Amino acid sequence: MELTNLWQSHAPEEYSCPFCALAAGDVSDPGNRCELSDLVYEDDDVLVFIACDGFGPHAGHAMITPASHREALYDLEDELLAKISIFSRHVALAIKLAWDPEGTSVRQHNEPAGNQHVWHYHLHVFPRYSDDLLYRQIRHPLDVDYRAKLAQELKTALNEVLEEAGA
Repeated sequence: MELTNLWQSHAPEEYSCPFCALAAGDVSDPGNRCELSDLVYEDDDVLVFIACDGFGPHAGHAMITPASHREALYDLEDELLAKISIFSRHVALAIKLAWDPEGTSVRQHNEPAGNQHVWHYHLHVFPRYSDDLLYRQIRHPLDVDYRAKLAQELKTALNEVLEEAGA
């Protein structure tokens, strides 16, 4: 069986990818809800940024995405997937350091039935609280200034985590 034939792209023709635009430093497309102030970390392989939507009473979480376009988990090379996985630990520790939540969760979605809404792979990293009911919440937009504040807090903490990890 040819594994590459198991799925097909769901991105519409002429798709303007918001995460590729963020990686390029140009979020001027009116359909792009990302802001440059959302950015927490970037290198040649990955971006870490604050999500533009929140869930429940403890709004604000981070996302990790490849710097270059990959639509879904199925498209990731092993080395890139490994780096994203390692970064999920770094980001979770930074979330603990920045915001002192009771725990953390990660989740990722593929294809429409898998609840994917942006056609560029991304991994969510959430601060968790005993009363958050995260998986029962409907997402809601977050103010740009609030996201910028969270990005700065998390950037400071992530820099500390990366320094300690020798990364």
